[in-house]
Amino acid sequence: MTRPNMGFMDFFRTSEPSAVKVAPEKVDKIYKKKRLQAFIAGTLGYALYYVCRLSMGVMKQPLIDAGLLNATQLGIIGACLYWSYAVGKLINGFLADSSNIKRFMATGLIVSATMNLIMGVLGVGALNGTIANTVLFTCFCIFWAINGWSQSMGAPPAIIALSRWFPLKVRGTYYGIFSSSHNIGEGLSFIFVGSIVAAFGWKWGFFGASLAGALGVALILFFLHDTTESNGLPPIEVLSGEMSEEEYEKEHASMHASAAEAKLAARQDTKRLQRQVIKNPGVWILALASAFMYMSRYAINEWGTIFLQEAKGYDLAGAAAIIGVNPVFGIIGTVVSGWLSDVIFKGDRKYPAFVAGILETIALALFLFGGPAKWVNILAMVLFGIAIGVLISFLGGLMAVDLVPRKATGAALGIVGMASYAAAGLQNVITGILLDGHSVVNASGATVHDFTYVSWFWLGAATVSFLLPILNWKRKQQVIA
Repeated sequence: MTRPNMGFMDFFRTSEPSAVKVAPEKVDKIYKKKRLQAFIAGTLGYALYYVCRLSMGVMKQPLIDAGLLNATQLGIIGACLYWSYAVGKLINGFLADSSNIKRFMATGLIVSATMNLIMGVLGVGALNGTIANTVLFTCFCIFWAINGWSQSMGAPPAIIALSRWFPLKVRGTYYGIFSSSHNIGEGLSFIFVGSIVAAFGWKWGFFGASLAGALGVALILFFLHDTTESNGLPPIEVLSGEMSEEEYEKEHASMHASAAEAKLAARQDTKRLQRQVIKNPGVWILALASAFMYMSRYAINEWGTIFLQEAKGYDLAGAAAIIGVNPVFGIIGTVVSGWLSDVIFKGDRKYPAFVAGILETIALALFLFGGPAKWVNILAMVLFGIAIGVLISFLGGLMAVDLVPRKATGAALGIVGMASYAAAGLQNVITGILLDGHSVVNASGATVHDFTYVSWFWLGAATVSFLLPILNWKRKQQVIA
C-alpha cells in the first residue's frame, strides 16, 4: 500500500498516535525522560528565539552615530517586528493548537535566523557605501517584519508542549520555569550580542544572533516531542492521573468510529473552544494588561541601553551590561512565581501578579529618575527583572491559560500575544518620535535626546498594567465548557 503524498499543511499537523506502544513497565520512565527533554528544548529553544529578536536593541546608538538611521526610523523598524509579531501571534497561536509543535517551532527559528543573517549582510553593504540609507531603512523594515512573523511561531508550541506533557497541578511551576526562557534570551542578547557589537561593530551582532538561532533549531529538532501518543505513550490525561483509561476512552468514544471522523471531531471541538475563548472578557482584560506591561518591558529592552548612554553617560559595553542584569534576575521572578502560585496560593495568580506590578513601577521610577550612580541603576534592574519575570509568566500567558481548556491554550496565548506585541510596536514608534522631537545636536555634531517625556510615558504604562487585572479578581478559572 502506497502512502499518500503529504501536503504542506499536513506537514505541520499534530502527529498521529504511534502504532508502536511503549511497554507498560517502561511507560513511567520513558514519559518522564521525554517530558524533561520536551521541556528543556522548549525553554532553551525559545531563549534562542529571543536572541534573534532583540539583536537590534544593542545596535541603536552605533547606527545613529554612524549616521545610517535616526531614532524615529529605528522605532519604525522595531515596530515592524512587533506588529507583524502581534498578527502572527494571534494566527499562529490558533494554528499551533492543532500543529506538530516540533516542526512548527523549528520552522519559525530557521526563518528568524535567516533574517538576521541577511540584515548582517546588508549592514556590510551599508558600511561600504554600496547601499543608500533609504534603501537600508526600507530593507530593514521588510526583513525585520518577516522576522517578527517567524518569531510568533516560537512561544505557542513551546507552551503547548507544557499542556501536552504536564499535569495541571504542576503546570504553574513548570510554566514559571519555562518563562525564564525570556530572561535567558534577553540576557544573551544584551551580554553576548552587546559584546560582539562593542568589539567588532554593529553588523556582527546580526551574525552572532543568526548563529544562536541555528543552535536553537538543532535543539528543537532533536529534543522537542509533539504528543505523548505520538511517542507510543498513553494520553496525558491518563499519565497524569486526571482520568482513568476507561474514563478517557468513554469521553473519546466517538474517536473510535474512524480515523477520519476522529480528526474531524477533534478539529471541530478545538474550533468550538477557540470561539469561546474569543468571547471571554477575562482573556481580553489580561491581554490589555499585558499590552501595557509589554510597553514598559520593551521600553527597557529596546531603549534602555541608549538611555544609559545618553542620559547617564555610560559607554555601550557598560550600558548593555547593566541592562543585562534585568533578565538575569528575571529568571528568579519567573521560576519562583509559578511554584509560589501553585503551592502557596493554590493556583491563584492574582495576588503575586499585583505585588509584582507595583514592584515593576517602583523599579522603573528608580531607573529613570534615580541618578547616574552605577549601584542605583543595577538595583533598579534587579528589581525590574524580578518583577517583569513574574509578570511575563502571569500577565503574559498563564493567567489567561488558566481560564481556558487545554485544547484552546494557543488561542488564549494568541490573543494575549497579539495585544502585547501590538503595544510593544506602538511604544517603539511613540518613543522614537518623542526622542527625535526633543533632541539637539551638540558641539561635536552628535545627536543628544531628552528622555523626560519618554520616561513619563513608560512609567504610566507600567502603572496601568498592574491596575487592570483587578477587574478579573472574581473571575473563575476554566469557565469555558
